Amino acid sequence: MRDLRVAFPTTRGMTEVVHGISLSVGAEKLGIVGESGSGKSVTARSILKLLPPSARISAEELRFDGIDVLRASEREMRAIRGKRAGLILQDPKFALNPVMTAGAQVAEAWRTHRRGTRKEAAAAAVELLAQVQIRDPGRVAGLYPHELSGGMGQRVMIAMMLAPDPELLIADEPTSALDATVQAEILRLIEDLVSRRGMGLILISHDLPLVSHFCDRVLVMYAGRVVEELRANELSDAKHPYTRGLLNCLPSLLHRKQRLSVLARDPAWER
Repeated sequence: MRDLRVAFPTTRGMTEVVHGISLSVGAEKLGIVGESGSGKSVTARSILKLLPPSARISAEELRFDGIDVLRASEREMRAIRGKRAGLILQDPKFALNPVMTAGAQVAEAWRTHRRGTRKEAAAAAVELLAQVQIRDPGRVAGLYPHELSGGMGQRVMIAMMLAPDPELLIADEPTSALDATVQAEILRLIEDLVSRRGMGLILISHDLPLVSHFCDRVLVMYAGRVVEELRANELSDAKHPYTRGLLNCLPSLLHRKQRLSVLARDPAWER
């Protein structure tokens, strides 16, 4: 991705929300952090052209394994989406189909890209549910989304994305709807699967400590721009005042404060 720009129509005309983002990702774990509205999800969804038709995307270069995404037809993009690049959304309550069982949804993803029989797809769905560490996968395959816990629903979504054996996984706040214990389990699961399958991962998150421990590299976004890029294990040594401000806003059990810091913004960050 080189000089990506995304704009949406407003009452005042087209308004640009992503301003010249450049990044590349291989077989690694790349974290993208920043506040809500900083352009993280829009940037990631641009890779798969999963933005509304009204969005205007432009870039000097936007390629997936040599394929020009900007010029690719919808048919060509369908060969990438799901099959070669999967997207895990943040809340399974809204992302899963409420009138299909968990097993049927995983089987549908498997069959769409692998062209097997219904029986083969059903067996593959149970196997995939087992791979994401769901106990009694045969029983869970017959449950509907409202019968699943948040952690179970997220595991079903991960199984759906893994069904076609993708090369890239985009995880958009995959643990935001889960409690801390389940968050850790889901992240360990994703890390294990990514490492074992040799996939690339883009993890979008607000959680700076989580990203610093989990990822290899981190991009920090503010107002549609990348303001800093650094190795994840060096995040605590960040230099940009925005990143420093985010880190200073974190509560600490070791260093008590009477009041948490408030981010002081500089208009220069938007240039």
